[in-house]
Order: sequence, then structure tokens, then C-alpha cells
Amino acid sequence: MPRETVIIECTEARKEGKRPSRYMTERDKKKQQTKIEKMKYNPYLRRHTLHKEIKD
Repeated sequence: MPRETVIIECTEARKEGKRPSRYMTERDKKKQQTKIEKMKYNPYLRRHTLHKEIKD
């Protein structure tokens, strides 16, 4: 399977002492070997923050 499911987690929430939000997304192993970074909404901080891929 060329596609894999990955989890991305908020990078700013832990610094502020709040719960990090997590999202599941997919990526193509062959085209993208680097870790995913996306701007997503964090409901605990009530704003868009940078989310990075974490290990399973």
C-alpha cells in the first residue's frame, strides 16, 4: 500500500499547559518521505496552530 495513515498533533498546546488536539490524515509514502506539517484548528486553544506528525 503506497498510502499510510498518520497522526498529527498540535505543537503549541503543551507549551501552554493545555490538551493537544490530534488529527488523522493520510500521506503517500513514495511521494512524501518527510513528516507532515499542517495548520489545523485546535478547539482547546480556539485558534489555528501548527500540527506535526507524531510516531505511532
